[in-house]
Formats: sequence, structure tokens, C-alpha cells
Amino acid sequence: MENKIRDNLIKEDICAEINLKYGISKNYANEFIDQVILIIIKSLQTNKNIHIKNFGSFKVVNKKERIGRNPKNKKTYTISKRNIVSFKPSLSFKNKINNA
Repeated sequence: MENKIRDNLIKEDICAEINLKYGISKNYANEFIDQVILIIIKSLQTNKNIHIKNFGSFKVVNKKERIGRNPKNKKTYTISKRNIVSFKPSLSFKNKINNA
């Protein structure tokens, strides 16, 4: 099996793509992305689900308190309850990834 090294796409790369495609400044693109992320965070903090057509859905999932075990020393620990963000890709998003 062949191992492929993947490059990471960072926010600055996205800003550069927006700059090339739409001709807006990288600073404006960066501010725009920051605002989109802020809207997503604020919506999730108020327990609103987010649905982006042809991309996917974000939602907050409440994890209950549970007992966990350290496999090295076999000691058990209480893992506190917490909220996590779950992302479920849309069917069209999955198809685009699988048919790339």
C-alpha cells in the first residue's frame, strides 16, 4: 500500500484562492473567513445546528460522564461530561470527495 504525504490547507491558502478568484484583498478575505467562523461558533454555543447545503451539518453533542481506563497502568478514571462538535458531511460532499 502506497503512503501519500498530504499537504495541509491553511486559512491563508484559502484567502489566497479567494483573492485570485474574486479579486478581493487577502486581508478582507481573512476577515470574512473569521466572521463566518465566529458565526458558526456563536450558533453552536446557543445550541443551534448549522446546515450548509452541499457541504454538511454541524451540531453540538453532549457526552455523558463515564469511566475510562488507562491501558498502560490499568487505573480507572472518571471522564467528565462535555460538549463536542459533530460534523456530518452531506451526500453531495461525500460524492465529490469519492469521485475526485
